[in-house]
Amino acid sequence: MLTNRSEEGRRRRSASLFTGNRALPAVRGFSLIELVITVAVLAILTLGVIPLVQVSVKRQKEERLRASLREIREAIDQFHREALVGAQMQANQQQGSTAQQEGAPRIPQAQAQQSMFADPRVRVFITDQTIFSSDNPDRFPPDLETLVAGVDVLPITAGGLGRRGNLAFSASEAASADSVVPKNKVYLRQIPVDPMTGKADWDLRSCYDPADSSSWGGENVFDVHSKSDGVALNGEKYRDW
Repeated sequence: MLTNRSEEGRRRRSASLFTGNRALPAVRGFSLIELVITVAVLAILTLGVIPLVQVSVKRQKEERLRASLREIREAIDQFHREALVGAQMQANQQQGSTAQQEGAPRIPQAQAQQSMFADPRVRVFITDQTIFSSDNPDRFPPDLETLVAGVDVLPITAGGLGRRGNLAFSASEAASADSVVPKNKVYLRQIPVDPMTGKADWDLRSCYDPADSSSWGGENVFDVHSKSDGVALNGEKYRDW
């Protein structure tokens, strides 16, 4: 009796399981061959992408290098232009004082300022001419730090440096110009970092160095180059840019 009842109970439970729950479908996994093929395809794709990424990174660094060189060279050229105008203003002051002592006729104001306004890029002139040594009569910046520290400048329209004692200007014009206070002009916010070396250190050349020179003479900063010995994508050396 007990055995029959227990067997009947098991049959009822089994019937309830089959009727109340659905059997789950079997899940098929990846075979070893499929995994090997997948890994091989991924490896081939990776090997093809890595060189493209390296070329892209190198091209971006070259673009930053060109931009940094252009920024420094434009700052050098602008400094040079405004320094030459400052030297001319100083020469006009000396000539005006000499002419006043000798009783020379007064020079028309428009004629005195004509050469100053010839270049529309020049709106101010450097007043402090003591930063230029006797080895740097061409008025290029003595170093890159000067471009960052800045120099004192005045607007060309003021011309205070050239109006005192200059017969081209009246006493009231000279007095109004003398009241203008020089301001410090910065040509570079900071010395750019060479993306090829990772340092803000550049190979400098003065205007007196030969074209094939491998060292800086130290008189002034006429041009800058990268110190990297690497080769660009176009086959040129970075130090020749």
